[in-house]
Amino acid sequence: MRYATTVVIGAGHCGLAVSRCLTERSIDHVVLERGEVADSWRTRRWDSLRLLTPNWMTRLPGFAYRGDDPDGFLAASEVARLIGDYAEDSAAPVLTGTAVTSVRSGPRGYLVDTDGGSWHARTVVIATGAATVATVPARLVEQVPAAITTTTAADYRSPDRLPAGAVLVVGASASGIQIADEIRRSGRPVTLAAGEHVRMPRTYRGRDILWWMDASGLLDERYDEVPDLVRARNLPSMQLVGAPQMLDLNALRRGGVRLAGRFVGVREGTAQFSGSLPNVCALADLKLGRLLDTIDGWADRAGVDAAPPQRFAPTAVAGHEQSAHLGAGGIETIVWATGHRADLSFVDLGVFDRKGRVLHDGGVTTEPGLYVIGLPFLRRRKSTLIDGAAADARELTDHLAAHLDTVARRAG
Repeated sequence: MRYATTVVIGAGHCGLAVSRCLTERSIDHVVLERGEVADSWRTRRWDSLRLLTPNWMTRLPGFAYRGDDPDGFLAASEVARLIGDYAEDSAAPVLTGTAVTSVRSGPRGYLVDTDGGSWHARTVVIATGAATVATVPARLVEQVPAAITTTTAADYRSPDRLPAGAVLVVGASASGIQIADEIRRSGRPVTLAAGEHVRMPRTYRGRDILWWMDASGLLDERYDEVPDLVRARNLPSMQLVGAPQMLDLNALRRGGVRLAGRFVGVREGTAQFSGSLPNVCALADLKLGRLLDTIDGWADRAGVDAAPPQRFAPTAVAGHEQSAHLGAGGIETIVWATGHRADLSFVDLGVFDRKGRVLHDGGVTTEPGLYVIGLPFLRRRKSTLIDGAAADARELTDHLAAHLDTVARRAG
């Protein structure tokens, strides 16, 4: 049995941000990582992926991007290297190749079991992230013919690793639109099945859209300020690509991608799509308009010198697909870009609701001294971005330190 005041689980950017904050407070700790530092960036990203946030937004506690391309976008390998350098510069006490198998109650804290032994800790911070497991609709998966190749966005690497033939991409958030565009540019026929999505321009009024959202405070909106937190935490990711251009359904359609509504089932070897695409797109267009109105209002009040306001053409959906044949000259591969979820199956504590979601108040769970970080809208709208880890980590570390002080006073 080994001991640490705090065990941090996960050596991605969130876990390392927490580690840096703990070090600043002289709280002894260890960071347990099942693979290597920034493992998901090394093993669960497609080859051409680039970070969706511009380089100047790559900020962590005690660190900011110092390169010569602040408006560029880091490749996945560059993100992995940057996070690795951050761990080294911070002298983070990371144990790699150490998989946590359970977190359970222990004397005066928690027992953290790993495949390399056990740890006793007064506090635990789970920083394994929100995208550990790909979520695929089991009912639909069961209906897909066995001859059809299926993969997830996490397992997809490049078009040349897919079988020949047409591809159906399911999901129109950031991953889905990028994968559909890449496969289309490789020369394959592509159909994109789109459900609810968040339409977003890459640039607006001469600046990156995330500059506007950052400067106006939209990304800093707190979890205790939104009227429907459950809704906010379950919104799809923004339709952005790590490049200067806007990639939305209109751009994909112009490039030759066939658009379809939500994938709802398979009948006699044919994929069936919902007829709700016009309504879904109209809602996305409406929300985009509201966002731009908010930005324009802030720009006027702040006196920002920028290009004139602009609006974007409505999403064109006329003639969208109602069905697509699977196999035999039709769709040969399905890529499920239907999102991810956190995998907290190793937590043997009563901190979950009936749907298996961890119960927390801004990362503070119902178990004293147990914390989570990196989940959607944990404490701010930007919580799942690299740039969101710093503020969340500092506030959670403040709470953790106060908890330790309370425990010490009671024991003394």
